[in-house]
Amino acid sequence: MKYIELFAGCGGLSVGLESLKYEMVFANELSPMASETFAFNLLGEDLRALAENEGTSSKVKWISSQFKNNNLSARLRENPQTYPVFSQSASDLGDSYEDIHGKLLVGSIVELNRYLTSKKDLIENLRNQNIDLVSGGPPCQSFSLAGLRQHDNNRNTLPMDFAELVGIVKPKVALLENVSGILRAFSLPNGKYYAWFEVAKAFVSKGYFPLCIHVNAKFVGAAQNRPRFIMIALREDIFYKFKNSIHDENMLNKLIKIESFFDLENDGKTTKPFEHLDYYDIEKHTDMFSNGVLSPLYQFKDTKSWFSVKDAIDDLRENKKNKEKGCYAEYLDNTFSFLHESSVPHACSENSAPRSNSPKVKMRFKLYQHLSKSLSTESSNTIQRDVISYLKNPSENVLSEMSINYLLNQKYLMSDGQALVKFDDAANLLDYLLTLATKKQTQRALSAEKPAPAALSIPDDACHYHSALQRTLTVREMARFQSFPDIFEFRSKVTTGGKMRRYEVPQYTQVGNAVPPILGRALGLTIMNILSNI
Repeated sequence: MKYIELFAGCGGLSVGLESLKYEMVFANELSPMASETFAFNLLGEDLRALAENEGTSSKVKWISSQFKNNNLSARLRENPQTYPVFSQSASDLGDSYEDIHGKLLVGSIVELNRYLTSKKDLIENLRNQNIDLVSGGPPCQSFSLAGLRQHDNNRNTLPMDFAELVGIVKPKVALLENVSGILRAFSLPNGKYYAWFEVAKAFVSKGYFPLCIHVNAKFVGAAQNRPRFIMIALREDIFYKFKNSIHDENMLNKLIKIESFFDLENDGKTTKPFEHLDYYDIEKHTDMFSNGVLSPLYQFKDTKSWFSVKDAIDDLRENKKNKEKGCYAEYLDNTFSFLHESSVPHACSENSAPRSNSPKVKMRFKLYQHLSKSLSTESSNTIQRDVISYLKNPSENVLSEMSINYLLNQKYLMSDGQALVKFDDAANLLDYLLTLATKKQTQRALSAEKPAPAALSIPDDACHYHSALQRTLTVREMARFQSFPDIFEFRSKVTTGGKMRRYEVPQYTQVGNAVPPILGRALGLTIMNILSNI
């Protein structure tokens, strides 16, 4: 199985695919910081050491850069927004297939497309490789329900650039991963805009039939409630062979609907989301996923089989006596054991370093831990919303009697970080809460017995569940939720801030942006099922 990985990030999807012995033709990533992690773990190239010794990389090539290839230190901190246009700068890339085979190509997919279209012989060579899969997860902040939901954000064109490359290379299958927010309509003056539907139409224009599904990483064994939109687009010849191999009437009807959509779109007739093309949710259309080609995406089917936060990170607690790994960590290490064959020594120590938090943040985290442990689910959600709203704007919000009664039964951390105090009346409690006021709306304490929440790219978003630990999570703990094995080492800066957030991709962001490797593996198995059916 040969694959090309776009928007590769730190390598989560590639780790999943390579655990199944997929062979990488090449990968592409915009961020040099994420590229450093990808190169270290998947290519065995230590860019940091090369930069310190003023060396050059044989496995990582820049499509275009302001800096020459012997200035690797500058390249690793280069702002991707300032990359020059491919045709107007020096490039590490030549004209032959060998220049890109097995390499990580750093730069914009726009410039990658520009490079490829200028090399007709290279395109022909790529097509002759009979590539099975082009995969990737375009940046999704503007689609995300946790983000700004910007319809006109220029990143929204990246899935279309993905389709452009697919049209150039002509793989058997294209696989696009994105946040659930891509399924929510943007309201515009002239109607609603469905991004997922427009992306599907873009792939039809390249001769691909899109099967759109909505899955969740918890169903494949990640300790995280991470719903994701997936589009599996089949090249026309592959689609018809696959359709002819299907005997399940339910799946066959879905494929006939996709075929109708493909024909309508190519005839230039107006097509509508949900009428001419739909997506299929793993929790609503379980019959599609229980058996057949999509079954790798539905292996952990109920709450009893899901891995929890405690399963994932309890052995990493600094106050735990028994540090023996649990079954979840062992499961990840065994599944991705091929990473132990890397030619570069792994340390991973900086990934496990806890971040320091101020006394006030620790006090707030103690409050969040109380909120995460309120008894019934219904009252817990109500109390959490009530208190978070109050902390955001105490002058305009009032705590309910139910919330006050619950909070009066808890003990609170004082500014010395040690003393615990219980308040006798509501007035003293409210005075204390006023000192914890914050504009942050996404901060929560993790619930030990549930999978972790999906939005985990900013370290301050979540604090530890254990009552003795008022701290944010380490990179390693977040990586466990994302199903990375402990051998996987995140490189470059640990975190960032200010204006640099716009272009830097430090370790925490690399983890949060990644496709969980265990989901990548399940998707890889699904593609293998489809192609082996033919």
